[in-house]
Amino acid sequence: MPISNHDAERISEVAVTEAGMRIMRLLVGKRPQSVAELMKATGVTRTAVTEQLTELLAAGFVDRTTEPPAGRGRPRHLYFATNSSLLSLFGSNQGQLVPAIWTAIAEIGGEPLKRKVLKRVSRIMANHYRPRITGKTPRERFVQMAELLREEGNLVEIEEDGAGQVVMRRRSCPFFSMFEETRCVCAVDHEMLRLIVRASVRRLACRHDGAPCCCFAIKWNGK
Repeated sequence: MPISNHDAERISEVAVTEAGMRIMRLLVGKRPQSVAELMKATGVTRTAVTEQLTELLAAGFVDRTTEPPAGRGRPRHLYFATNSSLLSLFGSNQGQLVPAIWTAIAEIGGEPLKRKVLKRVSRIMANHYRPRITGKTPRERFVQMAELLREEGNLVEIEEDGAGQVVMRRRSCPFFSMFEETRCVCAVDHEMLRLIVRASVRRLACRHDGAPCCCFAIKWNGK
């Protein structure tokens, strides 16, 4: 099952102990394991294994299934790693893959091809949201887009100032781990907003420049 943007943001904020990481690594890519099997693999007590499994279950990194008893015995719980644990353990690989993709595109077709791909990706992402955007003005569409992002689990705020400027503060970024020096992912995000709003969108701040969050704005004079 794919991991949503909201889950990716949540996972990045969850702290897992070294002992918990060890349990996750023992479960990833293997059949479900019992507490007894994990005790044998780690060399620690039942209490210690159970405590770690309880924390991992609560965080969504581990799930469990129940094996029916053999004869008159008791049912046995078996534990397995979820997709969230994969992202927690190996999510940093995105930081290597995405820059490599943009570099390959530039090497194959130079900057013109890279710009074409950026525009095409932005259009595809805008088309994903466009059917749910019904606003008749840029301001309405801008606010609706913020609401859709919030529904997906993003931390987004909308503010208006006295100068007729509407500001979107994106406190969370679902593409943070995909950042690379040329900021192609940031460019896609910016262009997607422009296509949705159908008006000029300014980037006021970027977390990669040291700002607390990314901010976008449109000018709105009420007409």
